[in-house]
Amino acid sequence: MKINTYDAIIIGGSYAGLSAAMSLGRALRKVLIIDSGNPCNKQTPHSHNFLTQDGKKPSEIAEIGLKQVLSYSTVESMNGKVIGTTKSKDGFDVQLATGKSYFAKKLLFATGIADQKPAIEGFADCWGISIIHCPYCHGYEVKGQPTAIMANGDKAFHLSKLLQNWTNELTLLTNGPSELTAEQQAALKANGIPMITDKITSISHKNGQLESIHFETGASISLPVMYAAIPFLQHTDLPEKLGCQVNEHGYLVINEKQETTVPGIYAAGDNSSPLRAVAMAVAGGSKAGAMINFDLVMG
Repeated sequence: MKINTYDAIIIGGSYAGLSAAMSLGRALRKVLIIDSGNPCNKQTPHSHNFLTQDGKKPSEIAEIGLKQVLSYSTVESMNGKVIGTTKSKDGFDVQLATGKSYFAKKLLFATGIADQKPAIEGFADCWGISIIHCPYCHGYEVKGQPTAIMANGDKAFHLSKLLQNWTNELTLLTNGPSELTAEQQAALKANGIPMITDKITSISHKNGQLESIHFETGASISLPVMYAAIPFLQHTDLPEKLGCQVNEHGYLVINEKQETTVPGIYAAGDNSSPLRAVAMAVAGGSKAGAMINFDLVMG
């Protein structure tokens, strides 16, 4: 047997990874969590829509989760950056930037996604605070307020329809020429949602709290919150290098067992689901851990 051998290695130690580790730890599996300490919601002050944890800081939820997971004697955790993974007939070798290597029968990627924030002055400072992505996570706290939507095309139309449930003071910002159909634009007009197609040049804020949005025309609008549909990349290309497929939307393809297209490799959390919320990541991780144990049992 190789040294540093585990039943499963989990790459990514936020909510999905910790949840999977708990399932596996309770199944008496030897597990190693490797985390680089760079969660996508590190700037978000509060997490919502998670039963028993509503309103807590995301970092606090993760700290509690790690403490609980490490109470299982077969679970270990380390800070580190995985730079390489190799598949063999027996499992997977995982190489860290430190030069150390670890081996596991099964591999779980809970690595999340990396938001590609636009090069608009002030945007990054407000991201996760007053520029948000999900009404189910944050909509209640900003309900009824004047709200901007930064999106275009079908995404813009979808958000415009969805957000009317939280506020009737919406303004759509396409940040360039509109890609909405004539029918979509007519529907927006009928619902009293104005559309601004001017390019956004900067965002004024105070400690991440949005105050106004400025356009290249010199015009500006003042409001306290904006939803933004921005592109993302996988946080790591390691799954793709191992042969895992990514769908047309950029997510890792998984089956009902959270297993990727490569046998023995699983994924959970934002990297494989558009349902981007802490509660959803926890659910996916819990399922992945149970399915990994099932597959280990079945051989």
